[in-house]
Order: sequence, then structure tokens, then C-alpha cells
Amino acid sequence: MGKDKRGLLQGTLDMLILRALKLGLMHGYGISMLIRQMSEDVLRVEQGSLYPALYRLEK
Repeated sequence: MGKDKRGLLQGTLDMLILRALKLGLMHGYGISMLIRQMSEDVLRVEQGSLYPALYRLEK
């Protein structure tokens, strides 16, 4: 995958995470479930993508 496409996907995931956290503090599992609910089961964020994104946002 190209660098630009990877950056776009990371940015999209970051925005989904931040949108979920706007509703309140929650653990990774809660964030994943909320993204799934908000997308009506279209998007599923796995731990292998979610936790690196959370660490990246934390920095």
C-alpha cells in the first residue's frame, strides 16, 4: 500500500476514534463497538489497528 493511501486510512481511523471519544471516555473495546454501531456494522476495527492508532493519538 502506498504511503499516501496508508496516511489516509490512518487519518480516517483517527477521526473515527476521536468521534467515539467525544461521547465520553472508554476502553479500546468500547471504541471498537461504538465505531461498529455508528457504521451500522459496516466498519469493524480490529485490535491490531485500534491500539496502534490509540498509541499514535496519545503521542
